[in-house]
Amino acid sequence: MSLDEAKAKIAELEAENRALRERLARLERRLGLDSQNSSKPPSSDGFKKAPRRTQSLRSKSNRASGGQVGHEGQTLESVDEADHIQVHPVSDHCSGCGLSLESVALSGVLHRQVFDIPPLQIEVTEHRAARKHCPNCGLWHQGQFPVGVNAPVQYGPRIRALGVYLNQQHFIPEQRLSEVFSDVFGASIRPATVTSAISVAADASAPLVERIRERLEDAASKHLDETGFRINATRQWLHVVSTADLSWYRTSPKRKDLEPLSSLKGVVIHDHWKSYYQLANVSHGLCNAHHLRELKALDELDHESWAKSMTKLLRVVCGYRHRYPEGIPSSMAQRIRRVYEGIVGRGLSYHHSLPPLPRSAKKGPPKRRVGHNLLRRLDHYANDVLRCLFQVEVSFTNNQAERDLRMMKLKQKISGGFRSSEGAKRFVTIRSVLSTARKQSCNVMELLTTAVQGKTPALDL
Repeated sequence: MSLDEAKAKIAELEAENRALRERLARLERRLGLDSQNSSKPPSSDGFKKAPRRTQSLRSKSNRASGGQVGHEGQTLESVDEADHIQVHPVSDHCSGCGLSLESVALSGVLHRQVFDIPPLQIEVTEHRAARKHCPNCGLWHQGQFPVGVNAPVQYGPRIRALGVYLNQQHFIPEQRLSEVFSDVFGASIRPATVTSAISVAADASAPLVERIRERLEDAASKHLDETGFRINATRQWLHVVSTADLSWYRTSPKRKDLEPLSSLKGVVIHDHWKSYYQLANVSHGLCNAHHLRELKALDELDHESWAKSMTKLLRVVCGYRHRYPEGIPSSMAQRIRRVYEGIVGRGLSYHHSLPPLPRSAKKGPPKRRVGHNLLRRLDHYANDVLRCLFQVEVSFTNNQAERDLRMMKLKQKISGGFRSSEGAKRFVTIRSVLSTARKQSCNVMELLTTAVQGKTPALDL
Protein backbone atom coordinates (compact mmCIF):
# COMPACT_ATOMS: atom_id res chain seq x y z
CA MET A 1 0.00 0.00 0.00
CA SER A 2 1.44 3.34 -1.00
CA LEU A 3 1.61 6.36 1.27
CA ASP A 4 -1.24 8.11 -0.56
CA GLU A 5 -3.42 5.01 -0.31
CA ALA A 6 -2.65 4.73 3.40
CA LYS A 7 -3.59 8.39 3.97
CA ALA A 8 -6.84 7.93 2.05
CA LYS A 9 -7.63 4.81 4.05
CA ILE A 10 -6.96 6.61 7.33
CA ALA A 11 -9.21 9.50 6.32
CA GLU A 12 -11.95 7.05 5.37
CA LEU A 13 -11.66 5.22 8.69
CA GLU A 14 -11.66 8.47 10.65
CA ALA A 15 -14.83 9.59 8.91
CA GLU A 16 -16.45 6.24 9.56
CA ASN A 17 -15.34 6.33 13.19
CA ARG A 18 -16.76 9.84 13.63
CA ALA A 19 -20.08 8.77 12.13
CA LEU A 20 -20.23 5.73 14.41
CA ARG A 21 -19.50 7.86 17.47
CA GLU A 22 -22.28 10.24 16.53
CA ARG A 23 -24.66 7.32 16.04
CA LEU A 24 -23.65 5.81 19.38
CA ALA A 25 -24.22 9.15 21.11
CA ARG A 26 -27.70 9.42 19.59
CA LEU A 27 -28.61 5.88 20.71
CA GLU A 28 -27.29 6.46 24.23
CA ARG A 29 -29.21 9.71 24.41
CA ARG A 30 -32.39 7.95 23.33
CA LEU A 31 -31.92 5.39 26.11
CA GLY A 32 -31.53 8.20 28.63
CA LEU A 33 -34.84 9.86 27.76
CA ASP A 34 -37.85 9.29 30.03
CA SER A 35 -40.93 11.14 31.21
CA GLN A 36 -38.79 13.42 33.39
CA ASN A 37 -36.61 14.89 30.64
CA SER A 38 -38.74 14.58 27.51
CA SER A 39 -42.35 14.50 26.32
CA LYS A 40 -42.53 10.71 26.67
CA PRO A 41 -45.50 9.58 28.81
CA PRO A 42 -44.81 8.04 32.24
CA SER A 43 -46.21 4.71 30.99
CA SER A 44 -43.19 4.42 28.67
CA ASP A 45 -40.76 4.38 31.62
CA GLY A 46 -41.44 0.67 32.20
CA PHE A 47 -40.65 -1.06 35.47
CA LYS A 48 -37.28 0.54 36.06
CA LYS A 49 -36.65 2.30 39.35
CA ALA A 50 -38.53 5.57 39.56
CA PRO A 51 -36.36 8.71 39.47
CA ARG A 52 -35.57 10.42 42.76
CA ARG A 53 -37.76 13.27 43.87
CA THR A 54 -34.70 15.54 43.65
CA GLN A 55 -34.78 15.00 39.89
CA SER A 56 -38.13 16.77 39.59
CA LEU A 57 -38.37 19.87 37.43
CA ARG A 58 -39.66 21.72 40.48
CA SER A 59 -36.82 23.42 42.30
CA LYS A 60 -36.47 23.22 46.08
CA SER A 61 -37.87 26.15 48.05
CA ASN A 62 -37.21 27.39 51.57
CA ARG A 63 -40.65 26.35 52.77
CA ALA A 64 -41.19 23.44 55.12
CA SER A 65 -43.06 20.42 53.83
CA GLY A 66 -46.76 20.05 54.57
CA GLY A 67 -49.48 22.67 54.90
CA GLN A 68 -48.32 26.27 54.62
CA VAL A 69 -49.14 29.18 56.90
CA GLY A 70 -52.54 30.60 55.99
CA HIS A 71 -53.84 27.40 54.42
CA GLU A 72 -57.32 26.83 55.84
CA GLY A 73 -57.39 23.06 55.48
CA GLN A 74 -60.47 20.88 55.67
CA THR A 75 -61.79 18.59 58.37
CA LEU A 76 -65.05 16.93 59.37
CA GLU A 77 -67.04 19.33 61.53
CA SER A 78 -69.99 18.63 63.80
CA VAL A 79 -73.49 19.90 63.02
CA ASP A 80 -75.87 21.77 65.28
CA GLU A 81 -78.86 19.50 64.68
CA ALA A 82 -78.25 15.75 64.36
CA ASP A 83 -80.71 13.52 62.52
CA HIS A 84 -80.71 10.91 65.29
CA ILE A 85 -79.66 11.09 68.93
CA GLN A 86 -78.63 8.10 71.02
CA VAL A 87 -78.30 8.64 74.79
CA HIS A 88 -75.84 6.46 76.68
CA PRO A 89 -76.68 6.63 80.43
CA VAL A 90 -74.08 6.57 83.16
CA SER A 91 -73.81 3.62 85.55
CA ASP A 92 -76.22 3.59 88.55
CA HIS A 93 -73.45 2.86 91.06
CA CYS A 94 -69.99 4.31 91.69
CA SER A 95 -67.29 1.94 90.53
CA GLY A 96 -65.04 3.12 93.38
CA CYS A 97 -67.16 2.91 96.55
CA GLY A 98 -70.40 1.35 95.29
CA LEU A 99 -72.59 4.36 96.24
CA SER A 100 -75.88 4.65 94.33
CA LEU A 101 -75.84 7.47 91.76
CA GLU A 102 -79.54 7.43 90.85
CA SER A 103 -80.30 10.65 92.73
CA VAL A 104 -77.12 12.46 91.67
CA ALA A 105 -77.70 15.22 89.09
CA LEU A 106 -75.84 15.13 85.76
CA SER A 107 -72.68 17.24 85.67
CA GLY A 108 -72.68 17.46 81.87
CA VAL A 109 -72.93 15.54 78.60
CA LEU A 110 -70.13 14.67 76.17
CA HIS A 111 -70.97 14.81 72.48
CA ARG A 112 -69.61 12.70 69.64
CA GLN A 113 -71.12 12.63 66.15
CA VAL A 114 -70.86 9.83 63.59
CA PHE A 115 -71.51 10.63 59.93
CA ASP A 116 -72.86 7.71 57.92
CA ILE A 117 -75.41 6.94 55.21
CA PRO A 118 -78.62 4.98 55.76
CA PRO A 119 -79.15 1.61 54.07
CA LEU A 120 -79.55 2.24 50.34
CA GLN A 121 -82.66 0.99 48.67
CA ILE A 122 -84.72 1.89 45.65
CA GLU A 123 -88.10 3.50 46.28
CA VAL A 124 -90.92 2.60 43.91
CA THR A 125 -93.51 5.27 43.14
CA GLU A 126 -96.69 4.04 41.50
CA HIS A 127 -98.54 6.54 39.32
CA ARG A 128 -102.24 5.92 38.89
CA ALA A 129 -104.20 7.76 36.22
CA ALA A 130 -107.92 7.65 36.93
CA ARG A 131 -110.29 6.75 34.11
CA LYS A 132 -113.97 7.61 33.60
CA HIS A 133 -116.49 6.55 30.97
CA CYS A 134 -119.11 9.00 29.76
CA PRO A 135 -122.49 7.20 29.96
CA ASN A 136 -123.98 9.57 27.40
CA CYS A 137 -121.53 9.46 24.44
CA GLY A 138 -119.32 6.58 25.49
CA LEU A 139 -116.07 8.65 25.47
CA TRP A 140 -113.31 7.55 27.85
CA HIS A 141 -111.53 10.18 29.96
CA GLN A 142 -108.16 9.59 31.66
CA GLY A 143 -105.85 11.51 33.97
CA GLN A 144 -102.47 12.62 32.61
CA PHE A 145 -99.28 10.86 33.74
CA PRO A 146 -96.32 13.14 34.62
CA VAL A 147 -93.88 14.01 31.85
CA GLY A 148 -91.33 11.21 31.48
CA VAL A 149 -93.55 8.46 32.89
CA ASN A 150 -94.06 6.60 29.63
CA ALA A 151 -93.78 2.88 30.36
CA PRO A 152 -95.62 0.49 32.68
CA VAL A 153 -92.34 -0.11 34.55
CA GLN A 154 -89.23 2.10 34.22
CA TYR A 155 -86.30 3.60 36.09
CA GLY A 156 -86.54 7.17 37.34
CA PRO A 157 -84.25 10.07 36.35
CA ARG A 158 -82.03 9.91 39.43
CA ILE A 159 -81.04 6.28 39.04
CA ARG A 160 -80.47 6.80 35.30
CA ALA A 161 -78.38 9.89 36.05
CA LEU A 162 -76.33 7.86 38.54
CA GLY A 163 -75.69 5.23 35.87
CA VAL A 164 -74.51 7.92 33.43
CA TYR A 165 -72.35 9.50 36.14
CA LEU A 166 -70.60 6.27 37.10
CA ASN A 167 -70.04 5.33 33.47
CA GLN A 168 -68.98 8.70 32.05
CA GLN A 169 -67.20 10.23 35.05
CA HIS A 170 -65.68 7.16 36.71
CA PHE A 171 -65.48 4.89 33.63
CA ILE A 172 -67.28 1.87 35.11
CA PRO A 173 -68.30 -0.26 32.08
CA GLU A 174 -71.99 -0.92 31.49
CA GLN A 175 -71.71 -4.62 32.36
CA ARG A 176 -70.07 -3.92 35.70
CA LEU A 177 -72.67 -1.26 36.47
CA SER A 178 -75.23 -4.07 36.68
CA GLU A 179 -73.16 -5.60 39.49
CA VAL A 180 -72.79 -2.24 41.25
CA PHE A 181 -76.52 -1.55 41.27
CA SER A 182 -77.27 -5.12 42.31
CA ASP A 183 -74.80 -5.01 45.22
CA VAL A 184 -75.66 -1.50 46.41
CA PHE A 185 -79.38 -1.12 45.64
CA GLY A 186 -80.56 -4.67 45.09
CA ALA A 187 -81.64 -3.86 41.52
CA SER A 188 -79.82 -4.94 38.37
CA ILE A 189 -79.91 -2.14 35.82
CA ARG A 190 -79.25 -3.49 32.33
CA PRO A 191 -76.48 -2.13 30.05
CA ALA A 192 -79.08 -1.11 27.44
CA THR A 193 -80.73 1.15 30.03
CA VAL A 194 -77.43 2.94 30.72
CA THR A 195 -76.69 3.27 27.01
CA SER A 196 -80.12 4.77 26.39
CA ALA A 197 -79.70 7.25 29.25
CA ILE A 198 -76.26 8.28 27.88
CA SER A 199 -77.78 8.90 24.46
CA VAL A 200 -80.57 11.08 25.88
CA ALA A 201 -78.15 13.02 28.12
CA ALA A 202 -75.73 13.65 25.25
CA ASP A 203 -78.46 14.92 22.91
CA ALA A 204 -79.83 17.21 25.63
CA SER A 205 -76.34 18.51 26.47
CA ALA A 206 -75.37 19.38 22.89
CA PRO A 207 -76.76 22.97 23.00
CA LEU A 208 -74.87 23.62 26.25
CA VAL A 209 -71.63 22.30 24.73
CA GLU A 210 -72.14 24.65 21.77
CA ARG A 211 -72.39 27.60 24.18
CA ILE A 212 -69.21 26.43 25.93
CA ARG A 213 -67.44 26.38 22.55
CA GLU A 214 -68.61 29.92 21.79
CA ARG A 215 -67.39 31.16 25.17
CA LEU A 216 -63.98 29.58 24.59
CA GLU A 217 -63.65 31.21 21.18
CA ASP A 218 -63.80 34.67 22.79
CA ALA A 219 -61.72 33.87 25.88
CA ALA A 220 -58.60 36.03 26.25
CA SER A 221 -56.43 32.91 26.42
CA LYS A 222 -57.15 29.23 26.08
CA HIS A 223 -55.17 25.99 26.22
CA LEU A 224 -54.99 23.55 23.30
CA ASP A 225 -53.82 19.96 23.18
CA GLU A 226 -54.57 16.70 21.41
CA THR A 227 -53.94 12.98 21.88
CA GLY A 228 -54.54 9.72 20.07
CA PHE A 229 -57.94 8.13 20.68
CA ARG A 230 -58.99 4.61 19.74
CA ILE A 231 -62.36 4.70 17.92
CA ASN A 232 -63.85 1.89 15.87
CA ALA A 233 -60.57 -0.09 15.99
CA THR A 234 -58.65 2.78 14.37
CA ARG A 235 -56.49 5.54 15.77
CA GLN A 236 -58.29 8.84 15.74
CA TRP A 237 -57.74 12.04 17.72
CA LEU A 238 -59.18 13.76 20.74
CA HIS A 239 -58.79 17.56 20.87
CA VAL A 240 -59.38 19.82 23.85
CA VAL A 241 -59.77 23.57 24.20
CA SER A 242 -59.98 24.69 27.81
CA THR A 243 -59.59 27.41 30.38
CA ALA A 244 -59.70 27.35 34.17
CA ASP A 245 -63.52 27.22 34.10
CA LEU A 246 -64.43 25.78 30.67
CA SER A 247 -63.69 22.55 28.78
CA TRP A 248 -64.58 21.55 25.23
CA TYR A 249 -63.66 18.14 23.86
CA ARG A 250 -64.07 16.91 20.29
CA THR A 251 -62.99 13.89 18.27
CA SER A 252 -61.62 13.84 14.74
CA PRO A 253 -60.34 11.16 12.33
CA LYS A 254 -57.27 13.32 11.63
CA ARG A 255 -54.94 15.18 13.93
CA LYS A 256 -54.68 18.17 11.64
CA ASP A 257 -58.38 18.99 11.74
CA LEU A 258 -58.28 22.67 12.62
CA GLU A 259 -61.44 23.85 10.87
CA PRO A 260 -63.51 23.85 14.13
CA LEU A 261 -60.82 26.13 15.64
CA SER A 262 -60.81 28.67 12.82
CA SER A 263 -62.91 31.16 14.84
CA LEU A 264 -60.60 31.28 17.86
CA LYS A 265 -59.40 34.69 19.03
CA GLY A 266 -56.95 35.85 21.68
CA VAL A 267 -53.97 33.74 22.75
CA VAL A 268 -53.71 29.98 22.31
CA ILE A 269 -51.29 28.16 24.62
CA HIS A 270 -49.91 24.86 23.36
CA ASP A 271 -46.83 22.61 23.25
CA HIS A 272 -45.53 23.96 19.90
CA TRP A 273 -47.36 21.70 17.50
CA LYS A 274 -46.59 23.54 14.27
CA SER A 275 -50.08 23.11 12.80
CA TYR A 276 -51.51 25.46 15.44
CA TYR A 277 -49.54 28.27 13.77
CA GLN A 278 -51.89 27.97 10.81
CA LEU A 279 -54.70 29.45 12.92
CA ALA A 280 -55.52 33.03 11.98
CA ASN A 281 -56.43 35.86 14.38
CA VAL A 282 -54.59 34.36 17.36
CA SER A 283 -51.32 34.89 19.19
CA HIS A 284 -49.37 31.97 20.62
CA GLY A 285 -47.93 31.05 24.00
CA LEU A 286 -45.66 28.03 24.31
CA CYS A 287 -45.56 25.53 27.16
CA ASN A 288 -42.40 26.07 29.17
CA ALA A 289 -42.84 22.79 31.05
CA HIS A 290 -41.94 21.07 27.76
CA HIS A 291 -38.93 23.35 27.39
CA LEU A 292 -37.74 22.53 30.91
CA ARG A 293 -37.89 18.79 30.20
CA GLU A 294 -35.90 19.20 26.99
CA LEU A 295 -33.37 21.39 28.78
CA LYS A 296 -33.00 18.81 31.52
CA ALA A 297 -32.05 16.17 28.95
CA LEU A 298 -29.53 18.52 27.30
CA ASP A 299 -27.97 19.25 30.70
CA GLU A 300 -27.82 15.65 31.98
CA LEU A 301 -27.20 13.72 28.78
CA ASP A 302 -25.41 16.20 26.49
CA HIS A 303 -23.74 18.36 29.17
CA GLU A 304 -24.47 21.67 27.42
CA SER A 305 -23.87 24.44 29.93
CA TRP A 306 -26.27 26.93 28.31
CA ALA A 307 -29.14 24.53 29.03
CA LYS A 308 -28.58 24.82 32.79
CA SER A 309 -28.57 28.62 32.54
CA MET A 310 -31.80 28.61 30.54
CA THR A 311 -33.40 26.24 33.05
CA LYS A 312 -32.59 28.63 35.91
CA LEU A 313 -33.95 31.57 33.96
CA LEU A 314 -37.26 29.87 33.11
CA ARG A 315 -37.68 28.87 36.73
CA VAL A 316 -37.19 32.51 37.69
CA VAL A 317 -39.90 33.45 35.21
CA CYS A 318 -42.24 30.87 36.77
CA GLY A 319 -41.50 32.23 40.24
CA TYR A 320 -42.19 35.80 39.15
CA ARG A 321 -45.53 34.75 37.67
CA HIS A 322 -46.58 33.52 41.13
CA ARG A 323 -45.07 36.52 42.90
CA TYR A 324 -46.74 39.09 40.66
CA PRO A 325 -50.24 37.74 39.87
CA GLU A 326 -51.30 41.17 38.51
CA GLY A 327 -48.41 41.30 36.06
CA ILE A 328 -44.60 41.28 36.14
CA PRO A 329 -43.11 44.82 36.20
CA SER A 330 -42.07 45.91 32.71
CA SER A 331 -38.46 46.71 33.64
CA MET A 332 -38.03 43.27 35.19
CA ALA A 333 -39.58 41.55 32.16
CA GLN A 334 -37.30 43.45 29.78
CA ARG A 335 -34.24 42.48 31.82
CA ILE A 336 -35.27 38.81 31.70
CA ARG A 337 -35.72 39.11 27.94
CA ARG A 338 -32.14 40.42 27.55
CA VAL A 339 -30.74 37.59 29.68
CA TYR A 340 -32.77 35.11 27.61
CA GLU A 341 -31.33 36.45 24.36
CA GLY A 342 -27.82 36.28 25.78
CA ILE A 343 -28.20 32.62 26.76
CA VAL A 344 -29.61 31.73 23.34
CA GLY A 345 -26.78 33.56 21.62
CA ARG A 346 -24.19 31.75 23.74
CA GLY A 347 -25.74 28.40 22.93
CA LEU A 348 -25.86 29.13 19.20
CA SER A 349 -22.18 30.18 19.24
CA TYR A 350 -21.30 26.91 20.95
CA HIS A 351 -23.08 24.82 18.32
CA HIS A 352 -21.65 26.83 15.44
CA SER A 353 -18.18 26.01 16.77
CA LEU A 354 -18.82 22.26 16.66
CA PRO A 355 -17.94 20.22 13.56
CA PRO A 356 -21.01 19.62 11.36
CA LEU A 357 -22.75 16.28 11.52
CA PRO A 358 -22.27 13.93 8.57
CA ARG A 359 -25.08 14.24 6.05
CA SER A 360 -27.17 11.15 5.42
CA ALA A 361 -28.50 12.50 2.12
CA LYS A 362 -27.17 14.82 -0.56
CA LYS A 363 -30.34 16.93 -0.56
CA GLY A 364 -32.27 18.60 2.19
CA PRO A 365 -31.26 20.84 5.11
CA PRO A 366 -28.09 20.08 7.05
CA LYS A 367 -28.39 17.73 9.99
CA ARG A 368 -28.30 19.44 13.39
CA ARG A 369 -27.87 18.30 16.95
CA VAL A 370 -30.83 18.19 19.34
CA GLY A 371 -29.61 21.17 21.34
CA HIS A 372 -29.04 23.20 18.17
CA ASN A 373 -32.62 22.55 17.02
CA LEU A 374 -34.01 23.63 20.41
CA LEU A 375 -31.91 26.81 20.34
CA ARG A 376 -33.17 27.72 16.89
CA ARG A 377 -36.72 27.22 18.14
CA LEU A 378 -36.13 29.30 21.28
CA ASP A 379 -34.59 32.02 19.13
CA HIS A 380 -37.24 32.11 16.39
CA TYR A 381 -40.21 31.85 18.79
CA ALA A 382 -38.81 33.95 21.62
CA ASN A 383 -41.94 36.14 21.76
CA ASP A 384 -44.15 33.09 22.24
CA VAL A 385 -41.85 31.50 24.83
CA LEU A 386 -41.81 34.69 26.91
CA ARG A 387 -45.35 35.89 26.24
CA CYS A 388 -46.26 34.97 29.83
CA LEU A 389 -43.85 37.74 30.93
CA PHE A 390 -45.79 40.50 29.27
CA GLN A 391 -49.42 39.27 29.22
CA VAL A 392 -50.91 38.34 32.58
CA GLU A 393 -53.61 36.12 31.01
CA VAL A 394 -50.98 33.83 29.45
CA SER A 395 -49.90 30.88 31.60
CA PHE A 396 -46.31 29.69 32.01
CA THR A 397 -47.27 26.15 30.95
CA ASN A 398 -49.95 24.26 29.05
CA ASN A 399 -50.72 22.12 32.10
CA GLN A 400 -54.41 23.07 32.02
CA ALA A 401 -54.95 21.18 28.76
CA GLU A 402 -52.67 18.36 29.92
CA ARG A 403 -54.81 17.86 33.03
CA ASP A 404 -58.02 18.00 31.03
CA LEU A 405 -56.76 15.23 28.74
CA ARG A 406 -55.38 12.96 31.45
CA MET A 407 -58.69 11.41 32.52
CA MET A 408 -59.73 10.95 28.91
CA LYS A 409 -56.65 8.79 28.34
CA LEU A 410 -57.56 6.82 31.45
CA LYS A 411 -60.92 6.02 29.86
CA GLN A 412 -59.09 4.56 26.86
CA LYS A 413 -56.81 2.49 29.08
CA ILE A 414 -59.81 1.02 30.90
CA SER A 415 -62.04 0.33 27.91
CA GLY A 416 -59.46 0.08 25.13
CA GLY A 417 -61.41 2.59 23.04
CA PHE A 418 -64.86 3.06 21.53
CA ARG A 419 -66.64 0.71 19.19
CA SER A 420 -68.38 3.49 17.29
CA SER A 421 -67.85 7.14 16.44
CA GLU A 422 -71.30 7.93 17.82
CA GLY A 423 -70.39 6.51 21.22
CA ALA A 424 -67.19 8.56 21.29
CA LYS A 425 -69.08 11.76 20.38
CA ARG A 426 -71.60 11.17 23.17
CA PHE A 427 -68.77 10.59 25.61
CA VAL A 428 -66.91 13.83 24.76
CA THR A 429 -70.18 15.79 24.82
CA ILE A 430 -71.04 14.65 28.33
CA ARG A 431 -67.44 15.02 29.51
CA SER A 432 -67.39 18.64 28.26
CA VAL A 433 -70.36 19.34 30.54
CA LEU A 434 -68.99 17.38 33.50
CA SER A 435 -65.52 18.96 33.30
CA THR A 436 -66.96 22.47 33.01
CA ALA A 437 -69.39 21.83 35.87
CA ARG A 438 -66.61 20.61 38.16
CA LYS A 439 -64.47 23.65 37.35
CA GLN A 440 -67.40 25.86 38.32
CA SER A 441 -68.17 23.84 41.49
CA CYS A 442 -71.64 22.86 40.23
CA ASN A 443 -73.56 19.76 41.30
CA VAL A 444 -72.96 17.33 38.44
CA MET A 445 -75.69 14.93 39.57
CA GLU A 446 -78.31 17.68 39.28
CA LEU A 447 -77.10 18.48 35.77
CA LEU A 448 -77.21 14.83 34.71
CA THR A 449 -80.65 14.34 36.28
CA THR A 450 -81.86 17.20 34.10
CA ALA A 451 -80.10 15.85 31.02
CA VAL A 452 -81.45 12.28 31.23
CA GLN A 453 -84.95 13.78 31.16
CA GLY A 454 -84.17 15.32 27.77
CA LYS A 455 -83.76 18.88 29.12
CA THR A 456 -80.67 21.00 28.46
CA PRO A 457 -78.66 21.47 31.68
CA ALA A 458 -78.04 25.04 32.82
CA LEU A 459 -74.60 26.44 33.64
CA ASP A 460 -73.52 29.99 34.40
CA LEU A 461 -71.79 30.84 31.12
